[in-house]
Amino acid sequence: MKIGIGNDHAALDMKNEIMAYLEEKGYEIVNFGTDSPESCDYPIYGEKVANAVANGEVDFGIAICGTGIGISLACNKVNGIRCCVCSEPYSAEMSRKHNNANMLAFGARVIGPELAKMICDTFLTTEFEGGRHQRRVDIISEIEGKN
Repeated sequence: MKIGIGNDHAALDMKNEIMAYLEEKGYEIVNFGTDSPESCDYPIYGEKVANAVANGEVDFGIAICGTGIGISLACNKVNGIRCCVCSEPYSAEMSRKHNNANMLAFGARVIGPELAKMICDTFLTTEFEGGRHQRRVDIISEIEGKN
């Protein structure tokens, strides 16, 4: 499975730790984030990784900034993206099961690396349940198409 990852300066260390962890687990990682500690604008990197997910270049995306909120907002502006901010594994599980989320976001200033690893594991191994949830995901897509 190929995973795209995007980050700003606040999440540089977290990104590097998550990339190494996921590569160790056998995932192919594509880095769309900054590799500099210099202050930068998270929307740029959110859009990069979201575009890679939307166009099928990667299977899923992970977006990390200080809180996860700003970068997730940028990701969700890309058509076809369902990016959920998760600070614990249960939300990551439900974002996949019920929302068919294709991107995960979290905050490097909100959670630590061990919790981030657990959240990533949960997100990347949980399947979409479909059924009644597909109807709701389709409605979200319809809303997106109208705007």
